[in-house]
Amino acid sequence: MSTQASGRARFEELRTEALACTRCRLREQRTQVVFGMGDPAADLMFVGEGPGAEEDRQGLPFVGRSGKLLDRLMAEEMGLDRTSAYIANVVKCRPPQNRDPRPDEISACRPYLEEQIELIDPAVVVTLGNFSSKLLLDTTTGITKLRGKAYDWNGRVLVPTLHPAAVLRGGGDAMALVRADLVRAKAACSGGVVDLVESASVARNASR
Repeated sequence: MSTQASGRARFEELRTEALACTRCRLREQRTQVVFGMGDPAADLMFVGEGPGAEEDRQGLPFVGRSGKLLDRLMAEEMGLDRTSAYIANVVKCRPPQNRDPRPDEISACRPYLEEQIELIDPAVVVTLGNFSSKLLLDTTTGITKLRGKAYDWNGRVLVPTLHPAAVLRGGGDAMALVRADLVRAKAACSGGVVDLVESASVARNASR
């Protein structure tokens, strides 16, 4: 079996494992696991927080209002649709009442996300909101300070931006920030010159 075929096979195994997951309490109220969607060989990957009610119902990420906004911004600022990228979340099951995922829930689900990233092997990762940005950059620094930059992260480019839900709440100013971040991500995907911040420095600065 070729390396590529082996990777595809492992990706499907990982999906099957996730769909049967019982690692944390979120299994108790989920309708279904929301593993992710898109091209598993994409150069661009988006990582959000967790499924909402509509995502839990359909088993797909970002299909509610936030997802419609993400689709629109991808098209307008990057010239892409979601079939050209891969979209996943930090946690694969919906937290009750859309509460924030708890640290132990994030820890339980983290291996799935890490292996998804390893197998997809995207050149650019866009983190949507606080939870995915803090997790992957290993920092306590909030998204408002993290965004506006591109980070050299594990041999990839990581671009943090606001979660689409925050844009829906925050209006025009938040929208403009996300648009600028997606333009930055597009440049990185296209091999353009992007000033990179060393990701390790973020964690060091946060600990001071």
